Amino acid sequence: MKGVVFNLLEEAVLREFGPETWEDLLDDADVSGAYTSLGNYSDDEIVALVAAAASKLGMTNGEVLRWFGQRAMPILRERYPALFENHSSARSFILSVNNIIHPEVRKLYSGASCPFFHFRESENGRTVTMGYESSRKMCDLAHGFVKGAAKIFCEEVDIVHHTCMNHGADRCVMEMQWAN
Repeated sequence: MKGVVFNLLEEAVLREFGPETWEDLLDDADVSGAYTSLGNYSDDEIVALVAAAASKLGMTNGEVLRWFGQRAMPILRERYPALFENHSSARSFILSVNNIIHPEVRKLYSGASCPFFHFRESENGRTVTMGYESSRKMCDLAHGFVKGAAKIFCEEVDIVHHTCMNHGADRCVMEMQWAN
């Protein structure tokens, strides 16, 4: 996992809960917390931090990942505004992940292992079905990113997980329906 993800998690925790909570999470997860954005770190470390946050905040791991994704999106926009500037909607932004966003991530962070998404748009233009594939099985983080992107673009989106790798499926399939 690239260090930028850890940096985003740290920033999200600091903004909402403060430095003491971040230090508690590092201690509870038994990790150093010295993450550089370009560094590569074991996936086990993010898993341990998510589990520590779930325990401390009384949430499930999935709830923590969705919270994190929602809170990280505005931070990403602050740090990398160019990724957002050609988009007028969350839908446009999300549909660009494989072809625009992740290639840019790979340029910025050599060796980044990004998930792959499959998209199918409905004829009515309000629904997108998204398949998620990643060995990390962090579909809840993707869910949170979608919710965070919708908030940035002042939109509302409902997301239903039809299948999930965390429940034995070979890939995750989510249906995203925009209210506006």
